[in-house]
Amino acid sequence: MNTLLASLMTPAGGGSGQLGILLFQFGAIILIFYFLLIRPQSVARKKHAGLLSSLKKGDEITTAGGIIGKVKDIKEDRITIESGTSTLVVERGRIVRVGEILSPTA
Repeated sequence: MNTLLASLMTPAGGGSGQLGILLFQFGAIILIFYFLLIRPQSVARKKHAGLLSSLKKGDEITTAGGIIGKVKDIKEDRITIESGTSTLVVERGRIVRVGEILSPTA
């Protein structure tokens, strides 16, 4: 058993071939991370930035905290919304959805 373990731990004659395989594996792992994690997050970030830049008065929005309201005023990075009878000031980055809000059917 120990000789089998020792033979697995000793380097074989072709060291440069193993290095090439190792580099290929690292490259493949980096590509997988890029296409599964980094790229989709970047696309979602660009989509959200486009959504926020097209925001205008009268749009119905939903915030990250779940507040639903209509845009009343737009300043630099602060949005004033009207929700029910209240007026709230919300950071632009906290808006998660813009568009029609489906009202519950009674």
